[in-house]
Amino acid sequence: MSLKTHQLLKNKKKNILERWMKNQLADDGLREDLISNDELRSQSEELITALVGNLSSENFTNLDADEWSPVIEILGGIAITRARQGFSPRETGNFVFSLKEAILEVLQQEMTNDPTALFQESLKVNRIMDNLSVVTFETFIKGREEVILRQTDEITEISTPVIRVWDGILALPIIGTLDSARTQIVMENLLQEIVETGSSIAILDISGVPAVDSLVAQHLIKTVSATRLMGAECIISGIRPEIAQTVVHLGIDLSNIITKATLASALAYSFKVMRLEVKKTGTVSKF
Repeated sequence: MSLKTHQLLKNKKKNILERWMKNQLADDGLREDLISNDELRSQSEELITALVGNLSSENFTNLDADEWSPVIEILGGIAITRARQGFSPRETGNFVFSLKEAILEVLQQEMTNDPTALFQESLKVNRIMDNLSVVTFETFIKGREEVILRQTDEITEISTPVIRVWDGILALPIIGTLDSARTQIVMENLLQEIVETGSSIAILDISGVPAVDSLVAQHLIKTVSATRLMGAECIISGIRPEIAQTVVHLGIDLSNIITKATLASALAYSFKVMRLEVKKTGTVSKF
């Protein structure tokens, strides 16, 4: 970038900022529910200050130059924050695109009398702002992936609750498909609860598992084996007819595992093993 243009953008920083804010506030997709106008102006002012402060004819088109590190760091932080706040990729991208538009507007206004120079400098602005947009998208995607992974872990924890249904009896209803990672969490939660409660029976209810294949069956067998090593008996309940047929067709051997069709049947079997009996005592009086 020529020294004249470099100095021009520095001198017009305030003008660029105001045009940029105007472009952002005029956007129909502005998320006022996620970011206030004051916070938006603060982010914009921080970025434009770093941007014009590091412009020079030598480094303008080279994002690898050290002078661009503050700009990329600020832009990356904004992208990460927006990913965590729930902004869409388009909304985050418009943050940079609207800045490019504001810079081009200022260039056009100040260099109207020199069309050749305006064209050349506009190409440079487009190139560097497009590169900054790529950086923004890449950082945003990384931030969104972090959010998704964290939410996945939280959902997995919530979807594998260990319930103490009776003194000495635990139940773990499994909903969804079992994979290696989830099986590990299931085993850890179940074994930890066995240690803390001293339970002797654990019921794995798979009525919420959509299908059982050889991989899922192997995961269940591993969980049963780990439970037995802790001194507790493991019962698998929720064996629907279609699942039973699949297990038979696959030739999976579950003969060493106690299985029941329903959770109620598994609980009744547990009471029998523990020599417990539940009886109705009569009608409860109303007060």
